[in-house]
Amino acid sequence: MSDWSTRSDAQEIMDDLQCRGEVVEQTLRELDFINHWLGGNAVTLSAVEKLLSDLPNSTEVSIADLGCGSGDMLRRLAVWGKGRGLVLKLTGIDANPHIIEYAKAHSTDFPEIQWEAVSIFSDAFHEKQYDVLLGTLFFHHFSSADLVNFFRQASAQTRLGIVINDIHRHWLAWGSIALLTRLFSRSSMVRFDAPLSVRRAFTRGELKSILEEAGIRAYTLKWKWAFRWQVVVELGGKG
Repeated sequence: MSDWSTRSDAQEIMDDLQCRGEVVEQTLRELDFINHWLGGNAVTLSAVEKLLSDLPNSTEVSIADLGCGSGDMLRRLAVWGKGRGLVLKLTGIDANPHIIEYAKAHSTDFPEIQWEAVSIFSDAFHEKQYDVLLGTLFFHHFSSADLVNFFRQASAQTRLGIVINDIHRHWLAWGSIALLTRLFSRSSMVRFDAPLSVRRAFTRGELKSILEEAGIRAYTLKWKWAFRWQVVVELGGKG
């Protein structure tokens, strides 16, 4: 694919909801490493801070991490919330039950985190209510049409806001991650999926179109290093 004007619809290995075993576990470990060293964690955490900055101490806040992977972001949020004096009720959501089991096994010191193996497009998920929904390197897995429908639904079941931390589709981001994973990754899934993730990712205009077609107007969209979009949707306490 040499045309960068449109999103790829090719499937990543991670899209197989039955994938399991050591290759998945190695992939989750490497994704945590990438998010740490390329600043991805900071993009999500700063967005959550913005949404919750005016809340007084001891406020109870429910946060769901969509496509939670290893649970690393939720564990970081748990530590941050304690330091901030908030009472966080955290939920990790992933449609792959094997990933949920991995996250649960690596989060035994965090009783404030609950885990659910459920699709974000299911009725079971739509019945839930949260203060904040967030997704880190998650939303590029879905078509733009699916995302319009999702954000329309999500804005009705979320009280404070939605956080998007995802990839900027750009040839330099693709070339860089392809080279880095070829040199340093021990996961065949990462070597295949990471460059494809960039192909499936977003331009600024595409994200704006998705959100606005979903009826979302109050949001900020910022470019962050390295080739990340940070979107903070502020819902003003509705939901």
